[in-house]
Amino acid sequence: MNSPVWIFDLDNTLHDATPHIFPHINQSMTAYLQEYLKLDNEAANALRLEYWHRYGATLSGLIKHHATDPNHFLWHTHQFPALQKMVIRQPRLRRALLQLPGKKLVFTNAPLHYAEAVLKLLRVDDLFDNVFAIEHSRYRPKPQVAGFRHLLQKHRLQAAECVMVEDSVENLQTAKHLGMKTVWVNIASRAPGYVDLKIRSVMELPRLLARLN
Repeated sequence: MNSPVWIFDLDNTLHDATPHIFPHINQSMTAYLQEYLKLDNEAANALRLEYWHRYGATLSGLIKHHATDPNHFLWHTHQFPALQKMVIRQPRLRRALLQLPGKKLVFTNAPLHYAEAVLKLLRVDDLFDNVFAIEHSRYRPKPQVAGFRHLLQKHRLQAAECVMVEDSVENLQTAKHLGMKTVWVNIASRAPGYVDLKIRSVMELPRLLARLN
């Protein structure tokens, strides 16, 4: 592709959130449900998972069923006193991104304050034209199509101009349905038909760029 608009997911795409960050967020969300819904730990954790599986994000279930203030929830569940020690940075990430021609955006289900802090620690924050966080999607997280449409409208983009780079195959299914090219960051041996390119790491992307044509 000549100069597409690259739309990158953040967690488990630009960095590995599995060892430290995701367990912290899950624990924080469970604690939030315990406190504000008056549940014990087991019930709070079960409800967190139920809403995540049913709606794509725990927050969506809380808004729908409990009228939870999304800003309050996101602020309290995304506090990281030791974030610098939790972010796993790939030194080659910056070079890989610089090799990709075209505008670059981040599209994340996380809140803006967290996304900006992570990108800064990854030392790539200056390479992105915009961070489109959960607040900007009007709290309609991926894979819901509404969030994608809000992003396209905000940046005056056509889906056919865009390449979505994601670790979540469900999110790529929505992107493909809209007309985007899709790149799946995953170690799986096979990919579904709506994935145009499968890579193990974003660092492979510049070398395999021609496969997206």
